[in-house]
Amino acid sequence: MLLKRALLSKFLVLALLVLQTSEVRADSRLESFVHDELQFVQGLGLPSITSFDGDFADDMLNGVDDVVQAWYMDDTTEEDQRLPHHGQPDDPVPLAKLLDLGIIAMRLDADNHENDENLTMIRGKRGYLHMDIVTLTPEKMTNYEAMIKRFFEEHLHVDEEVRYCLEGSGYFDVRDDEDRWIRVSVRKGALMVVPAGIYHRFTLDANNYIKAMRLFSGGPDWTAYNRPHDHLPARKKYLAALHKRQEERRSEE
Repeated sequence: MLLKRALLSKFLVLALLVLQTSEVRADSRLESFVHDELQFVQGLGLPSITSFDGDFADDMLNGVDDVVQAWYMDDTTEEDQRLPHHGQPDDPVPLAKLLDLGIIAMRLDADNHENDENLTMIRGKRGYLHMDIVTLTPEKMTNYEAMIKRFFEEHLHVDEEVRYCLEGSGYFDVRDDEDRWIRVSVRKGALMVVPAGIYHRFTLDANNYIKAMRLFSGGPDWTAYNRPHDHLPARKKYLAALHKRQEERRSEE
């Protein structure tokens, strides 16, 4: 078990370092608090994976299952999108499956996000030059119901999407390699990296509240391409990477 955990730690952090950087769609009417923070130099050479052994990797893996859960969802029902929509019977999805799809889930110290060394290291190594914090809740948005419907439209981005849940909770829905919906529940402390080119959508849950940090490398680009946009290079690149990963899995069996 210790060996498996060490290998998973290394693979998880390596995956975080080799994916491309990104941002997601938002709306100017969202309540957004933009913070000036230390600017990091882009183009840093990737360090040896051994430099991320020990506390750094362990801290981000420790307790991730408490803030990120995933399951195949029942998308045939017409019930409110904010309900869990568990399949019948329940069909949980391990975090290792998400990783195979290019989705990285980690846990950070949300209460200490302004001084968290792990977050600072991620931003530096990944070149996340900018961040802002958005609050989504009916009390902050007069058009709340319309906005969450808009977020729930299936789409992709040409850059990766990075979200860090500081308070509250919500759902990311992502397509798997067989085009089935996986619902990913994120709660306080969860950091999600959703790769460029994957079809996905977002909704709040029944609590109707989330405060999230958005991380991105250059200026923010909120462009979302509603399905279908299979001709985009980002989509083709993602599918090629997904196919390569499937081939690697088969060769390991």
